[in-house]
Amino acid sequence: MTLPRFYFPSALQPHSQFRVPSDLEHYLTRVLRLNAGAQVVVFDGNGGQYPARLISQNKQSWIETSEHQPIETELKGDITLVQGLPSGDKMDWIIEKATELGATQIVPIQARYSISKLSGNRLEKRYQHWQRIAQAASAQCGRNQLIKLAPLQTLEDYLKSTKSDHLLLFCHPEATQAISEPLKNSNTQSITLFVGPEGGWAEHEVAAALKHQVHAVQFGQRVFRTETAGLALIAACTALLNWY
Repeated sequence: MTLPRFYFPSALQPHSQFRVPSDLEHYLTRVLRLNAGAQVVVFDGNGGQYPARLISQNKQSWIETSEHQPIETELKGDITLVQGLPSGDKMDWIIEKATELGATQIVPIQARYSISKLSGNRLEKRYQHWQRIAQAASAQCGRNQLIKLAPLQTLEDYLKSTKSDHLLLFCHPEATQAISEPLKNSNTQSITLFVGPEGGWAEHEVAAALKHQVHAVQFGQRVFRTETAGLALIAACTALLNWY
């Protein structure tokens, strides 16, 4: 039987005891009803994992780790998803599924046509929520490294930081080039996918992207929803490049 896996929010070491944070303690003991002595697997997002035992001391829960296991399930290359901020809770779905598919980083973009406008305390709370989703998704799918969530920014600001060794694929429904074409002619180990929000990219955003030598691509003749497009492209790149 597969042991329960959990993200632990502090650096772990082998053969050591660590106090379980209150929110995780509630989940382990009240939701899953694990008793003292239960065997679990924990990871801290820095690579590898630790088999551990749940123990109880003075009405508090601890874990006792055993040997570090250098197990990794990352893709053979890096995939960054630059995602135009969608409405409602669609970003939750995108982060969860992009984590499962193996993406390395997600960059939320406050695009011209983004319906959601986040800032201040509301933005901070949303990021904390997204981090929890990424942690839970990593625990579920067997990843021992957490997906990176970049700060919310404009597309123009992000383009200024793009690296020359990244293959930039700009998802656009009017593109004439299939996603497979630039992948055929590249030996890159780093791909950046650009997906607009529900209303698509504005003209000035498309113009800014084209100045940075992006490849405008489409994936079939259908127009995907924003919460579908990036995930489909991640899966396509993984399959076409054999990055499983």
